[in-house]
This record gives sequence, structure tokens and C-alpha cells, in this order.
Amino acid sequence: MNDPAPAGVEGGGLRNAFVGQLMITLVATLIGVPIGVLGGTFLAEYARGRKIARLISILADIMVSVPSIVIGTFIYAVLVKPIGHFNGWAGSVALAIIMVPVVLRTTEDMLSLVPWTLREAAFALGAPYYKVITQVVYRGAATGILTGILLSIARVAGETAPLLFTSFNNSFFSLDMKQPISSLTVTIFQYAMGPYDNWHAQAWAAAFVITIFILILTITGRLLIRWRYK
Repeated sequence: MNDPAPAGVEGGGLRNAFVGQLMITLVATLIGVPIGVLGGTFLAEYARGRKIARLISILADIMVSVPSIVIGTFIYAVLVKPIGHFNGWAGSVALAIIMVPVVLRTTEDMLSLVPWTLREAAFALGAPYYKVITQVVYRGAATGILTGILLSIARVAGETAPLLFTSFNNSFFSLDMKQPISSLTVTIFQYAMGPYDNWHAQAWAAAFVITIFILILTITGRLLIRWRYK
């Protein structure tokens, strides 16, 4: 893979955009997934039936429907403007905020579907609550939780607006998350709006790659769950 060629020059590639997108999405997943799973576990197990659980669930539903550009402007005001320049960390945080409510609500719903009798059986054997959750409840809800995680990754993989306000873009190859970093979605947007035919062709190719990536990710997750839990 090659880096982009100068504007109007044939050839070049999107190596910087692919690597930047992978880095931003990976960091966002590492931030958003643990928070979402732990939050969903708290709501389903420790706050079951409480008013705070219903309140957080409603707020999570509201966050799911909030336009991503609003989250992007919020992170711009919090993590970009005070620093004085765009950076990759801000982009990852913006995507993580989009992921959290999706993972949280899915985890809560899947854990709530696990019969309470399974927990009582584990309690009768003397297992502490945290082991009941990690070894019994999570196993029963693993497929649903993984589906929620994949759904959240698919949601942020195609987001452009938050990255325009946070990581922005970079025409050169860079691994420095403290500086503006290229992303595939922003590059697709800029190339699709550009006047050059080769830019349009690369934008279509990049969009196709994102689609195939999400498809492979979903199939792989299903196969892993089927192999692990038979």
C-alpha cells in the first residue's frame, strides 16, 4: 500500500488512512467496550429494579439517538480547543462515547435474559457473586454481548462527522495520536467531494473495504462463539 499522491497526480494509495482508522477505532474500542460492559453489568446485576437503573437506561437510549456531530463538537470543546490542535486521542474518545450506550444497553438486555435460577444454583454451590457473573451469567449472554460489541464497532467504523472535529485528517503517514491523524471515513468524504476521477475511484474502493471488514468481523465473532461455547 502507498501513501496518497499529490492532488491531481495519478496513482498513490490510502495507507495513512487505513492505519489511522485502525488506530482510532482500536483505541475507541479499548475505551468504550469495557465501560459499556461494566455499566450494563451494574444495571442488570447490582441495580436491578432501582430507579437509578431506569434513569441510566433512559439516558443511554437518548445517547444512542444523539447525532454524532453533537458528540464531535462536545469533544472539540473539551479535548481539542484547550490543547490548541486536532489530535487522534480526541477522535478515539468521541467514537468511544458513541460506542458506550450501544454496548451498555445490549449488555444489560442480554444479562437480564439469563434466568435467575442459574444464579441461584451457583449461589447454592457457594460461589461469590462476582464469580457467578463472570463464569455463569457472562457465558449465557456471551453471544448477545459480542453482537452488541460488533454492532458498536460497525456504528463507529462509518462515522465521519465526529472525526472532522477531533482528529481532522492528515495527508501524510503518521502514528502520532497527539497530532492530527488520517482516517478512512474522512478521506472518503474529502475524495468523494474532490474533482479528480482517481480520488473518486479510491473513495469507492475504501468504502467497499470498510463494508467487507465489518462483514468479516461479524462472521468471525459468530464462529468464535460457536467454537468456544459449542
